[in-house]
Amino acid sequence: MRKTLLALALGLTTMTAFAAGEHGSSQAAVGDADINRTIRLEAGDMWFGSENLDISPGDTIKFEIVNTGNIEHEFVIGDTEAQETHRKMMQEMSGSHGNGGHGGHGGHVMAEGEHGGNMPSVTIAPGETAELVWTAPRNVRGLEYACNIPGHYEAGMSGNIDLKG
Repeated sequence: MRKTLLALALGLTTMTAFAAGEHGSSQAAVGDADINRTIRLEAGDMWFGSENLDISPGDTIKFEIVNTGNIEHEFVIGDTEAQETHRKMMQEMSGSHGNGGHGGHGGHVMAEGEHGGNMPSVTIAPGETAELVWTAPRNVRGLEYACNIPGHYEAGMSGNIDLKG
């Protein structure tokens, strides 16, 4: 348990450096004029509508994620290591509470804009659309977006964010 918590803490600390940008409370602070581009993604039952996104470093992107499927999903941005750490934590929490636990997330708080406080994320209920405003970091080549609800990533719910300037 101690190793898991340490790995999570290190992963989230790393994540802060790679996916800069506060979301949730700062979403309202970004006006439409500050958004460089809107990207609309579809989340179906165990898939995202795009696998690769090309984004310029420093651009502020408004993601509109439409859940056309029948189950809840999440959209989380991070580097590969932070995604893996978060995914393992989600799996452990789900397993320790039986059948997905509280609300399907094993008791993990899935507050919009916060994943452990640092990973830009939203949770999307079936039939709903969620928005996430995010500024692409500089000096990073690429990131990943994923749904880390147990089994979803493994089924193909991820994609690459290529940061090219």
